Amino acid sequence: MEENIQYFMQEAIKEAKKAFQKGEVPVGAVIVRENKIVARGHNKRETEKNAIFHAETDVISNACKELNGWRLWNCQLYVTLEPCPMCAGAIINAHIPRVYFGAYDLKNGACGSVTNLFDLPNGFKPVCTGGILQEECAELLKTFFRNLRDKKVRDLDTQSGQTD
Repeated sequence: MEENIQYFMQEAIKEAKKAFQKGEVPVGAVIVRENKIVARGHNKRETEKNAIFHAETDVISNACKELNGWRLWNCQLYVTLEPCPMCAGAIINAHIPRVYFGAYDLKNGACGSVTNLFDLPNGFKPVCTGGILQEECAELLKTFFRNLRDKKVRDLDTQSGQTD
């Protein structure tokens, strides 16, 4: 079982790397049913110019299309970063019973780090496990944001050099 969890998280990491290559925050996700990947997704907010195109909403939309329905009650979600409140809400609304995530999100995490929307008193309550391949997931994010900061510094250096 642990092997499968790691395998599917590696597949989510592949999706995160696709986002990274596109200049998107590298978060990736897969949805699994009966031990098979039925949908893949990654962040596309910049590409699509749409605030709700997180990896989770992308993969949930793809799974709903693939499975021809909005209830994903027999599926599991693997995502490289702890879902935010919007994505946790989408997971609840899609009735995904099991969520696995990689890196914890200490600023926006809605599955235990900052808040836990899966713990509300009424309604659907997914079971969530975090920290799956955490270091690898977190390193992708750190590298992305380090590169972004370095680019900003280079851009500022270039601008200041042009004004001299």
